[in-house]
Amino acid sequence: MKTKAVRMYGVKDLRLEEFELPEIMEDQILARVVSDSICMSSYKAASQGSGHKRVPDNIANEPVMIGHEFCGELVRIGSRWQGQFAEGQKFSIQPALNYEDGPVGILSAPGYSYTTIGGDATYIVIPREVMEQGCLLPYEGDSFFYGSLAEPVSCIVGTFYAMYHTRQGSYVHQMDIKEGGSMALLAGVGPMGLGAIDYAIHRDRKPRLLVVTDIDDFRLERAASIYTVEDARENGVELHYVNTKDMKDPVAGIKELNGGKGYDDVIVFAPVKPVVEQGDALLGIDGCLNFFAGPSDPSFSANMNFYNVHYGATHVVGTSGGNTEDLKESLKMMAAGRINPATMVTHVGGLDSVVETTLHLPEIPGGKKLIYTGISMPLTAISDLAQKGRTDPVCAKLAEITARAGGLWCREAEEYLLANAGSI
Repeated sequence: MKTKAVRMYGVKDLRLEEFELPEIMEDQILARVVSDSICMSSYKAASQGSGHKRVPDNIANEPVMIGHEFCGELVRIGSRWQGQFAEGQKFSIQPALNYEDGPVGILSAPGYSYTTIGGDATYIVIPREVMEQGCLLPYEGDSFFYGSLAEPVSCIVGTFYAMYHTRQGSYVHQMDIKEGGSMALLAGVGPMGLGAIDYAIHRDRKPRLLVVTDIDDFRLERAASIYTVEDARENGVELHYVNTKDMKDPVAGIKELNGGKGYDDVIVFAPVKPVVEQGDALLGIDGCLNFFAGPSDPSFSANMNFYNVHYGATHVVGTSGGNTEDLKESLKMMAAGRINPATMVTHVGGLDSVVETTLHLPEIPGGKKLIYTGISMPLTAISDLAQKGRTDPVCAKLAEITARAGGLWCREAEEYLLANAGSI
């Protein structure tokens, strides 16, 4: 079967191509991808090429498919998996396979390491290790884009579970955020920060105080309009949005919201040295700092107060992705309506917009860029749909639908786009 896919041949060398997929073997599955959301991790991989830890050395001759936040339908099931999976079944993928025999060993992942599986494609062949590792997950939702967002949400879920705390005289780490404690999300109104706000407010184990910072009033105001102080209060969380740009002493100002004390849990969403150091300075006794934002620079570093490490038991952890259980929790919470990751999405586009979008992702404002792989469409901000609708009837209708949904992407918008956009 022919597929169209974006493949990586080297540093910043991405190409949208049509080619023939191999016939599936008895331990493989043929699938159709419907949606993929573009991650900063794909930009980093494209910027580094084979220098990236998940990308093989031979991509110049055996290019890999990119995209790892995808959802679609199973088309043909190899005999080994018949009975466990069914044709027409919706699926989501956990790309963190943790499979030692993959193309680059334990770090091998769809969207980075494989020639026949990646999210920015129309059809893919799913290799046996995805199923063997339990990473092909049936998806029961009614919108494909939620299945794509389950992977980034799972990264947030994993981040909360990776936080840990100790008790004086004990060497046992208590995993997860401190229940009823204080939490700060720094640079926290980007797409992943928005997901973290949603999760912090609506999960079972919550902080008492949640402070979200950024230096952009527009982004802070958008976040505050989606995740309101009132909704947080109803869920038992005291929520504050803070712009630190013009604060003389941001650390003192943020601590003041916690009665002058340091914080139990701090998550840093930007690979910026002053922000990391601010996070360290905000930690209270037994405070945990999570460096969530992966830097592109392998020599990135920041200062840490080791006096506080010794006497205050402060500590640091980093997370890069979630595991399969985290992804299952994400899907479950979305299905139950407890979280709504649609807030992450600010742009939509077709497969023909992937190359430029991926290569210029840091320069494009907003949140998640959602791609529908079977259509042709330039990357378009949801906020620009009305203006584009003056000359494009599809955009005009999408503007009407998203306006009714509070400016957010939604199932109705997805269904209309898939039914009316031009094929790739």
